[in-house]
Amino acid sequence: MTDLTDFGRLVPRDHGLIVVSTLRADGTIQSSVVNAGVLSHPFTGQPAVGFVVRGGTRKLANLRARPWATVVIRAGWEWAAAEGPAEIIGPDDPAPEVDAERLRLLLREIFAAAGGTHDDWDTYDKVMAQERRAAVLLSPDRVYSTARLSPAWRDDDIAFLSDWGFAVNSGSPAPGPRNTRARWPARPDSIG
Repeated sequence: MTDLTDFGRLVPRDHGLIVVSTLRADGTIQSSVVNAGVLSHPFTGQPAVGFVVRGGTRKLANLRARPWATVVIRAGWEWAAAEGPAEIIGPDDPAPEVDAERLRLLLREIFAAAGGTHDDWDTYDKVMAQERRAAVLLSPDRVYSTARLSPAWRDDDIAFLSDWGFAVNSGSPAPGPRNTRARWPARPDSIG
């Protein structure tokens, strides 16, 4: 499934904060937190996850060498993940269809898709240029989330958490009395 509807629905609930994971040369995972949003890919028109990366970062080097990423967003107990090829468009990663003016506007579009606003766009543009910021567009091959879980399952899960000492308020588990058990028990419906 490659529908980004659930992913996009979670963006405004926590400032568009996502975890982006890339692959290092040694095969280990490098993860960091960025702001992202869902927008139309400037070349294909298809929904994509967009985020902005400062020039010279390890994340950018990893994406240049291995242009694939996984991004995860969460809000409360809901989350969505998208995996797929990542395309970089920036001052050090030019695209024939994107001149300096189009890049300036694309960086703004991504910022706005992540829920960002700015009082001084000229200053924003200058900082983006000085830091050699690049747009990264992830076109998902796979999207998965908890958003499609049935409400009954969520109710069962909340009851399970309550049974094990967690306070539950308005459907969202919150830290409650410390659970003194050494390990979480297996859910009865997950055994098998």
